[in-house]
Amino acid sequence: MSMLLRHPHPLSGFPSPFNSVRKLSDTIAVIPQTHVRQCFPKSNCSSLSTITEQPLSLLGDGQELSCDLYNDTICAMCQDGDIDDAMTLLSQMEAIGFRPNSAAYSFLITALGSVGRTLEADIIFQEMTLSGCRPRVRLFNTLLSSCLRKGLLKLTDKVLVAMDDMGLEKNRKTFEILIDYHVNAGRLGDTWLLIAEMKRQGYHPNSFVYSKIIELYRDNGMWKKAMGILVEIQEMGMVLDRRIYNSVIDTFGKYGELGEALVVFDKMRREHVKPDIITWNSLIKWHCKFGDLSGAVHLLHQMQEQGMYPDPKIFIIVISHLGEQGQWDYVRNIFEDMRSRGHQRSGAIYAVLADIYGQYGKFQNVEGCINALKSEGVQISPSIFCALANAYAQQGFCEQTVKVLQLMEAEGMEPDLTMLNVLMNAFAIARRHMEAQSVYLYIRESGISPDVVTYCTLMKAFLRAKKFDQVPKIYSEMESSGCSPDRQAREILNSALFVLDRKHG
Repeated sequence: MSMLLRHPHPLSGFPSPFNSVRKLSDTIAVIPQTHVRQCFPKSNCSSLSTITEQPLSLLGDGQELSCDLYNDTICAMCQDGDIDDAMTLLSQMEAIGFRPNSAAYSFLITALGSVGRTLEADIIFQEMTLSGCRPRVRLFNTLLSSCLRKGLLKLTDKVLVAMDDMGLEKNRKTFEILIDYHVNAGRLGDTWLLIAEMKRQGYHPNSFVYSKIIELYRDNGMWKKAMGILVEIQEMGMVLDRRIYNSVIDTFGKYGELGEALVVFDKMRREHVKPDIITWNSLIKWHCKFGDLSGAVHLLHQMQEQGMYPDPKIFIIVISHLGEQGQWDYVRNIFEDMRSRGHQRSGAIYAVLADIYGQYGKFQNVEGCINALKSEGVQISPSIFCALANAYAQQGFCEQTVKVLQLMEAEGMEPDLTMLNVLMNAFAIARRHMEAQSVYLYIRESGISPDVVTYCTLMKAFLRAKKFDQVPKIYSEMESSGCSPDRQAREILNSALFVLDRKHG
């Protein structure tokens, strides 16, 4: 990017997520007993312990595993989430001349893609096609989802080209995956092209596509057009489902029409459409955003009465607004309410987040935070890492945010675009615009395509650093990349232009 100067890499000191592909020649492990029970229930071994003390290629009597048993074991391991064991078994299997079958390849690609190990999934996919196996459209869709979650548009294009080369046509799910990404990334033009292609291939828009069109208009400041889509849907006689209701509620909420959002929410329940976690999160978020904290807390209690609890990111929004007003009693009451309802594990997550935001010091050490959650029986997932990183980032704790990403990689999970955006935000809040810029360059150099959130965060970093002349340049870069600026981007641009006009006026 010509307009921005390079800066030392802010992530130096921990390995790139794109250099973390595991070698297939790793040390051979032994089969966990759970998989022995699944794959060898009739084995003539004297005991399970006898098997697990043997190399993977041998049964208890010294007999070598067959190719079919290798394949069955790999599938079972992937189903149980033991991906590293499955990869190790694949390595040994290939070393003795066996080839995985189509099912084993499919399970491996799906399992790797589900945890963000996209490049490994791509390597296995290439190996699968070279071996003569013909992937189905469903497997292509799995790989596309994995690539797009990480913003790897170039790799996505390669997957689509491979799909065309094999004579496979996109199905409805393929289009939905692509449309979902482009709407969330703010790519207005690309979204309309996809919808047009979808119609040409005979797939008429369903509730999923209509909900995305509503979101597309909403994010581009055209909320009246979004509401026009709702009228169009009703005139067609299409039944409003949860997706469409959620999109409409979120549209009203984003523009501060909280009363209208609640009217739609009540209509949703009258029509016996049950609100889900997305519905509640949206209502709580926008009530906080527009200062109705009592309404947000009331919705939070209602949500828990329905047996649900908020996404950790939404909880951060709630406690940040309550904390700004010194209302920590409300936060303690929420914890007590959760404990009384038996949500011990989720309560532990929220307690850690509240401590981070309140800067009490107990969980300023990231390792201590992770260990505390594990001791409560919380399974550490990418979403938990993202919530923790976001909590530190909201406070401008850059080093702790980087540490979360380090620990995430140590657990075998690759940071995606969302996590890198969170890290940029931490630097932006701390007024460290050069480090934020370095994260942006890292994203570009890693082959990830920035989305509208990436550009907005970078603009915010330069605005806070009073580098107003750079903001319009970043805005232009966003437009030229195909991202349609949302309302926040336009507001940041207008703020910078206002200051520049005063300087030169």
